[in-house]
Amino acid sequence: MTRRFAIPVGITATGQYYPDRVVTNDELAKMVDTSDEWILTRTGIRTRRWVAPGTGSSDLGVAALRMALDRRGMKPDDLDAIICCTVTPDMFFPCTAALIQHKLGATKCFGFDMNAACSSFLFGMSVGASFLAGGTVRNVAVVGCDVMTSIMDPTDRNTAVLFGDGAGAVILERVEEGYGILDYEHSIDGAGAPFLCMHAGGSLRPASEETVAQRLHYIHQEGKEVYKHAVREMAEVSRLMLDRNNIDPKDLALFVPHQANLRIMDAAAKRLELPAERMACNISEYANTTSATLPTALHQSLEKGKLKKGDLVVFAAFGAGFTWGGNLMRWAV
Repeated sequence: MTRRFAIPVGITATGQYYPDRVVTNDELAKMVDTSDEWILTRTGIRTRRWVAPGTGSSDLGVAALRMALDRRGMKPDDLDAIICCTVTPDMFFPCTAALIQHKLGATKCFGFDMNAACSSFLFGMSVGASFLAGGTVRNVAVVGCDVMTSIMDPTDRNTAVLFGDGAGAVILERVEEGYGILDYEHSIDGAGAPFLCMHAGGSLRPASEETVAQRLHYIHQEGKEVYKHAVREMAEVSRLMLDRNNIDPKDLALFVPHQANLRIMDAAAKRLELPAERMACNISEYANTTSATLPTALHQSLEKGKLKKGDLVVFAAFGAGFTWGGNLMRWAV
């Protein structure tokens, strides 16, 4: 059964923001035991962006959302809601959405944060669309922003090479009948928690001298397990939505996968029998920006003219939890 909203909801504008500092593989090789060839071969990453000290996720999110608003011709006070998707909130509370709202000067909206790891933005779009389908709001801003360097162990070559900082944003609104989100599918499985997590810092293991000394406030990842699950789940959820909507993968204009690892992305696209030119890809330049990968990859694809009104696009993501899902959309603008 398809999961279509009561009214057609689609993306009407996009925006992005990255910090200025570009960090190359060669620069990382001076920090950990690695090399440009090692990183590029295993991940497809050449460079990434890192924030300056004292920069929070809200700072990146504000800049990305401001771009989206400008492109839509909207003012901050036109916003009805902000959903901030992040695993690196500025602080536990207040929510980062509130900080974005205040810095932006959006005085007439409500909002909250959403954390589904690398699937956060995907889940956030469905939640935002649900608000619109309920008829209680006219628009929703969904912002994916993460400062991954704030939870990344700079001495761990298995994770330090993978992540970057960035933000992307979209505006969701009602669109023409037959356009917008056609279907979605979301799943979680907590059995995957040990393979991709941050062990300490929450209520179970609050910060202490011991947790800091044991470096438990950094990302922990078991790459082989994550790779295996990510390839299978992103491909299968994409195929599921296409099959139940009677769409042949060859009719897709664009596949937008989570930008975690080029090998994972290529393997998922191969299972859908999609050529490389129809897969959105920015991992080489920006690495894994977690909640920001989908909206920024979409934004850059639009900038390159890869989507036009009526085109079919599939989003797919996989993240810690495990969390995963997909979104099938007919481009509306």
